[in-house]
Amino acid sequence: MKNLDALPETLRTKLVPPMDMLGRQLHDLRISVMDRCNFRCPYCMPEAKYGKDFAFLPTAERLDFAEIVRLTKLAALLGVRKLRITGGEPLLRPNLTELISELRAIEAIEDIAITTNGVLLAQHAPALMAAGLNRVTVSLDSLDPAVFSVMNGGRGELDRVLTGIRAAGAAGLTNIKVNTVVQRGVNDHTLLDMLDYFRGTGIIVRFIEFMDVGNLNHWSMAEVVPSKELLQQIEQRWPMEALPGNYKGEVATRYRYRDGQGEIGFISSVTAPFCGTCSRARISSDGALYTCLFAESGMDLKTPLRGDASDEQLLDMMRNAWLQRTDRYSEERATPQAQHHKKIEMYFIGG
Repeated sequence: MKNLDALPETLRTKLVPPMDMLGRQLHDLRISVMDRCNFRCPYCMPEAKYGKDFAFLPTAERLDFAEIVRLTKLAALLGVRKLRITGGEPLLRPNLTELISELRAIEAIEDIAITTNGVLLAQHAPALMAAGLNRVTVSLDSLDPAVFSVMNGGRGELDRVLTGIRAAGAAGLTNIKVNTVVQRGVNDHTLLDMLDYFRGTGIIVRFIEFMDVGNLNHWSMAEVVPSKELLQQIEQRWPMEALPGNYKGEVATRYRYRDGQGEIGFISSVTAPFCGTCSRARISSDGALYTCLFAESGMDLKTPLRGDASDEQLLDMMRNAWLQRTDRYSEERATPQAQHHKKIEMYFIGG
């Protein structure tokens, strides 16, 4: 990699995976390749704010593939082994399979996943598989067409999402997951139908507690359905048993049906925060490094990247950002200081 063979010994000693101020190592990198989306989910990108006149990033202001690959190679030196490609909607990014192929060629990277709303998945699934994608997660909040429309701002067709999920399986992608944001009074009455549809298919449904991401979704604790409450409802229909985590820092708690018909998961950032094991950093589509989903600001990497910064300088910036990390917003949500915390919008840095 450019300039790295010439790194001085003083810097090479820093390539031991850094730990942040709370003893957490960097292991996962989420890369937003597109700030635009073809949905307008009220909890992420409400139509009232992101209508037809909203000014998204010009193409030239987004990181190009060479820049993303360069930063990913540096992140790999700091301990990153897993990548997730996000948006906005990442499948709106032209030629995305080319980026997947280039990231797949980075020796240290063990796993590449993508999170998508699924509308464009059917047409891209075979090429994504061929490019080296390991896993796909589809955001799908209800199988009830009316509720589906409410949850995505009246955009997209449910049948296209389901076709995309089937196409991903047919293309050979394994470990397909469906992520469902649970909002009390909106879609919580449709969740058992979601499980019934995917039981026995090998597709894992994961329920995500409604979170106060960004500043625009009018979040209220009253709209959160605690995972424990939801699990009790599920167990009234299907007996479940807990499963151990797949790896340290896994965000979902895992359960399986006792009758052997598959697995489900719960992401409980509100009622059971997992900040203490968080190993994720994020790079926004405009090239800023964020160390938390709920961060107020990020470190600008694009300016030095497009200037004269060497790999050594960029590596030091990224390493220092992680060393200084103290983020644990979900554990501090109820504190007075958190009430005035102005967070970056989720569509900009991915979920």
